[in-house]
Amino acid sequence: MRRLQEVLKGQEGNYILPLFWQHGEEEGILREEMQRIHESGIRAVIAEARPHPDFLGPKWWQDMDVIMEEARKRGMQVWVLDDDHFPTGRAAGRLKDAPKELRRSFLSERHIDALGPAPHASFIIDRPYVPFFAESGGGALIAVVASKRDPISGELTGESIDLSAIVKDGILHWSVPEGYWRIFIMTISDKGGSKNHEDYLNPLSAESTRVLIDTVHEAFYERYRDDFGKTFAGFFSDEPAFYNDSNQYDYESATGKKDVAMPWSKDVPERLKEVIGEDYLKQLPLLWHDQGVNPPIIRYHYMNIVSSLYGENFTSQIGDWCRERSVEYIGHVIEDNNAHTRLGAGTGHFFRALWGQDMSGVDVVLWQLAPGFDETPFKWFFGEADSEFFNYGLGKMGSSLAHLDPKKKGRTMAEVFGAYGWAEGLKLMKWLTDHMLVRGVNHFIPHSFSAKAFPDPDCPPHLYARGKNPQFRYYRYLNHYTNRLSHLLSGGTHIASAAVLYHAEAEWSGKAMYFHKPVKELLKRQIDCDVLPIDAILDSVTLEGKKLKSRDETFDCFIIPYSEALPAKCLARIGELAELGLPVIFIDALPVRASEGEDGSELLKRLTACRNVSVVPLAEVAGHLASRGFYELKTDGEYPYLRHYHIRHEDADVYFFFNEHPQLPIETNVELPTSGHICLYDAYNNRVTRVIDVVDGEDARVPLRLAPFETVVVVAGELFKDLTVQDEAVTEREQLEVSAVWSLSIVSSEQYPRFETHGKLERLVDLSRQEYLPRFTGTFRYETTVEWNNALPKNMWLDLGEVYETAEVLVNGRSAGVRISPPYRFDISGSLEQGANMLTVEVTNTLVKEHRDMFSLVAQQEPSGLLGPVRLLY
Repeated sequence: MRRLQEVLKGQEGNYILPLFWQHGEEEGILREEMQRIHESGIRAVIAEARPHPDFLGPKWWQDMDVIMEEARKRGMQVWVLDDDHFPTGRAAGRLKDAPKELRRSFLSERHIDALGPAPHASFIIDRPYVPFFAESGGGALIAVVASKRDPISGELTGESIDLSAIVKDGILHWSVPEGYWRIFIMTISDKGGSKNHEDYLNPLSAESTRVLIDTVHEAFYERYRDDFGKTFAGFFSDEPAFYNDSNQYDYESATGKKDVAMPWSKDVPERLKEVIGEDYLKQLPLLWHDQGVNPPIIRYHYMNIVSSLYGENFTSQIGDWCRERSVEYIGHVIEDNNAHTRLGAGTGHFFRALWGQDMSGVDVVLWQLAPGFDETPFKWFFGEADSEFFNYGLGKMGSSLAHLDPKKKGRTMAEVFGAYGWAEGLKLMKWLTDHMLVRGVNHFIPHSFSAKAFPDPDCPPHLYARGKNPQFRYYRYLNHYTNRLSHLLSGGTHIASAAVLYHAEAEWSGKAMYFHKPVKELLKRQIDCDVLPIDAILDSVTLEGKKLKSRDETFDCFIIPYSEALPAKCLARIGELAELGLPVIFIDALPVRASEGEDGSELLKRLTACRNVSVVPLAEVAGHLASRGFYELKTDGEYPYLRHYHIRHEDADVYFFFNEHPQLPIETNVELPTSGHICLYDAYNNRVTRVIDVVDGEDARVPLRLAPFETVVVVAGELFKDLTVQDEAVTEREQLEVSAVWSLSIVSSEQYPRFETHGKLERLVDLSRQEYLPRFTGTFRYETTVEWNNALPKNMWLDLGEVYETAEVLVNGRSAGVRISPPYRFDISGSLEQGANMLTVEVTNTLVKEHRDMFSLVAQQEPSGLLGPVRLLY
C-alpha cells in the first residue's frame, strides 16, 4: 500500500499549520520561533496579529518578510489570519467611518400597546436620542405594523394592518379599532448588535465584504504576488459571525428571542418578498413575537435567506478571490453548543457558512472536549458544555462537509489545544488529536506559538513559550504521529453505513432533534455515518441501486432526526428516494407539516404509505440498523468508547481504531469485511507490528487490545511486500516488578539536562503533593539498578504503569524511546544486559504546577512523576 510505505519511509506530507502570534517582536525572536516550529516537525504556520501594533504598516511588513524568508529557506508555507485581530470582520478598522451602506445593518423593533376604540389617537414613531439609553435614536424606518392581540393571553391573533404610509413627521395618527393592539415600529440601523463588533463588516453584503478583501487580501497580494500558491499558501478566517446579539457569545440567539436585532442587508427584503409576497412587512414582527402554536413561517424563510446570503456574499466571495490567485481560503465559525444553526455568535447554517472555503473547519478550545465527558455536561470556560454536541456532532459535521464539497478534497482542519491552560500537556493533546482523526479530521491548527515574553497570559498553553515549556522537546513526537495518521487517512473515500440529516431547517421551523443525537447512538455501536444538509439532498445526491450516493460515498440508509416540520421540497425528495428503494428512517415520528406553511398532507401521506420508510425510537436506531445489516464491522460485545474510521484507497483499506475512554481498556476481536492480507500499524512508533493472512471467504478477525488513549491502524489489501514486522509485546507474558530504591534528580526546562540531585525514593509517589514538590515544573529523573542474571529473552518490554505525563526511558544510557500518553510501554529488547543494568526514567510534567493560570481553573489536574508499578515484560 503506497501511503503506508510512504509513512514508514518518513515521506508523509505536512498536515499541521499552527497559529504563530505576532506582537511586533524583534527579528531574532521571530527567526528563532520559526526554527523551533520547523524542528518540531511542522512545515507551515499561520501568522496572526494578536494584536500587532502596526498591522499592514512598515513594522508588520518587516516582520512578515522575516517569516516569509525563513519559510522559503526551510521549505515551509505561510498562511495569514485575514484581519488585524480575531474574529475576522473588522477589516483592519476600515469600516469605522465607512458609509452606512458598508457597515453592519440590523432590523430592530420596538412596540407600543394600544386599546381601542380610540378614534383620535397618535403615537411617536421617531425615537428621540437620550444619552443614557445606549440604543436610543437613529435608524431608518422600515415599517409600522399594528397587530391585534388576544384580550386574555395578549398573544397576537393574526390580524394585522400596515400603517407605514400614514406616518407623517415622525407621528402616527391612527384611529385605533376596538380591542387590544400592539403597534410595531421597525427600523434599520448599524446599532443593536454586539458592542465589541460595532465596526465590523456586514457579511450579508457583498460590498461590505469587499472592504475586507481590498484592505487585507489585496495588500498581501501586492507584496507577495510571486509567492502566491507557493510559499504563501492562503488566508485563514477566524470566527466571523453575525454578532447581532448584545451578548456576543450567546449561543441561544435565534429568531423568536425578544430584544435582539436581526441581521439585515438590502437583499433581505427582496428575497422575503419573493417567498412571502408583497405583504411580508406585516409578518416582520413575527421574527420576535409568537402567533399561534407553530413558529411563524417567516422565521424559516428569514433564516434560509440570511444563511444563504452569508455563504454567497462573505465566504464564497473571499474564496473565489483566493482561488483566482492560486491560494486557498480556510477557517472556521463558532459552532459551540449548537450555535452553528443560529444567529448571534453563529452563522445560521454550518455547511453554507463554509461552503466557499477550501477546507472544512472546526475548532476545539477552552475545554470544549474533556476525556470521559461524552454525555455528562462538563464545566467549560464559558459555562456548561453540551458534551454530546462536542463529542458526537462537531467533528462529524466538519468532516462530512469535506466529503461533500469537491473543492475541499476531503480536507477538514481543526483548530486545537488553545486556551486549555497549562494543565494541558502532550497527553491531552494526543487524545484531542485522536478524537478528531477518528472522526475524519486530517489537518490541524495548533493554538499556538506565541513569541511574546513568558508568561503570555493570552490563552495558554503555548507550545514553545520562549523555552519555558518543558514538554516542547517532545512535541515533535506528537507532530510526527499526527502527520503519519493524517497522511494515511487522507486522499481516499470515507466508508460509512448511514447518512444523517442536518437539522438546521428543522430547528428554524419548529421542534427538532439535534443531528448529533442519532450520530451518538450509531458511533457507540461502531456504525459510522456522515451528516448531509438539505441542500445536498435537493441538489446533488443520487441513488446507486438502493443506496444513497453523495459524491464518492454511498450509504445504506438515510436517517432523519425528529423534525416537527421540514421544507416541502425536502419532504418530496425524501419520498421520492424512499419510493426508489432507499431505506429512510425517521427518528421517533414523521413530520406533521411543511416549514413554509404549505399543506404538506399529501407529501406526508406518501411517506406514511411507503414501505421503505420506518419510524424508530432514538434509543433503538443503532439496533435497528444492525438488524438490517447496515453496519460494517462487528465486535465481541459492546464497547461504547471504541471509535473507528475507515477510508478506502485505490490499493488498500485503512481502519483507524481509538480507545477514547481515559480509564477503561478495551479487549475484543473485530470482524472486518475484507479478504487477502492485513497488517497492524503502530503510528506512534512508525512500525508494522503484525501481518495476518485472511482465509478466503471469511471476514478478517483482528484482535484489539487497546489501553486508554491507545490507537492502532489496520491496513487491508493485497500481499504486502518489503514490510519489516516488529513484534508487539505478546499478551501472555512473564512479569517482573522493578521494586527498588530510586535516586531522584530534577531540572527545569531551561536548565535541561543539567539535573540537580534531590534525594532517594523508597517508593514511587505523586511528587506534586505538598510534602514533596508541589510547585515544581520540569523533568524528574529516576535512576535505579536492575539485576538480570537469566538468559536474555528475544523480546523484553518495560511497562511504567502510571506516568504523569511524558516519559523517556534509558537503559544503560541508551534511549528506549519517548511516550507522551498511555500505554507507557517501552521496547528494551537488545538494551538489557546480563548482570547490573542502569535504568533511567525521565518524566516531564506540565507548567500548571508552577503557573496556575486562569484557563486551568476548570481542569482536573493530574499528579506529577512516575507512580508505577514498573514491570519487566518478557
